[in-house]
Amino acid sequence: MMKTILAGTRKGRSLHVKQWPLHIMMLPAVILLLVFSYIPMAGNIIAFQRFIPVKGLFGDQQWVGLKNFLFMFKLPDTWPLFRNTISIAIQKMLWGILIPVSMCLLLNEIRIVFLKRSIQTLIYLPHFLSWVIFGGILIDILSPSTGIVNRIISVFGGESIYFLGDPNTFQGTVVWTHIWKEFGFATIVYLAAISNIDPTQYESASIDGAKRWQKVIHITLPGMSTIIILLATLSLGSILNAGFEQIFTLYNPRVYSTGDIIDTFVYRMGVQQAQYSLSTAVGLLKSVVSLIMISFSYYAASKWANYKIF
Repeated sequence: MMKTILAGTRKGRSLHVKQWPLHIMMLPAVILLLVFSYIPMAGNIIAFQRFIPVKGLFGDQQWVGLKNFLFMFKLPDTWPLFRNTISIAIQKMLWGILIPVSMCLLLNEIRIVFLKRSIQTLIYLPHFLSWVIFGGILIDILSPSTGIVNRIISVFGGESIYFLGDPNTFQGTVVWTHIWKEFGFATIVYLAAISNIDPTQYESASIDGAKRWQKVIHITLPGMSTIIILLATLSLGSILNAGFEQIFTLYNPRVYSTGDIIDTFVYRMGVQQAQYSLSTAVGLLKSVVSLIMISFSYYAASKWANYKIF
């Protein structure tokens, strides 16, 4: 009995020693996480102060309690901000699932390997471009006077559309340009899910006389259902993240009514107008709501997709 315990102890120690390189490899990432994510959380106290930068973060600031939050809800821009943020995020979430899944099913039916890989490369190439570069390309393409899209519309007798300057079209433009940039990369996940489906199911279906569409409905989609549900539920945690980089690159004051979101508002209030307490209160409220949604999304993922963190 004692020999078994000693052997198990030695084995545990040797395994622990072997894991040290892995811990060291993680150390830079942990340090970056602490420096840029956890330590800055101390700045959330600004939301409860009438912050004066000269006095410093931990100086003799005037505490105002929840007045900044109450003032935030009295602003006429507050509710449009939440409405725009949630609207854009939900549209991105829904189309960000439907389009990649549809494209994945179409790619899976292509039997010419070279053609399939070429299409994959072309559609996920935009993912590797930053929004600064991709946004500049979009501004040129969607220009009402010189953009290729409006030139094509004019050729067919239509009128030019100011995609990035009209509040009625801005949200749709934001959603579809986001899908254009990201849907190709998202198809990789779904193609990986398809590759795990047992090929004998397709062979059995062929023997039974099933056609391609019937195989997709009864084999491919059920085989992908777990990953679809998982990604859909986990995306609930980012319901208040409508894409700061994209919207900041593309929007302008003319489309604030439908394009201004929480993150861009916080940037304008905090960086441009130096209203640090108000911007921190808005950001903190967003973080609390996001935490609740993330908690719910992990619960939903564990219940419906059998996803466990531990």
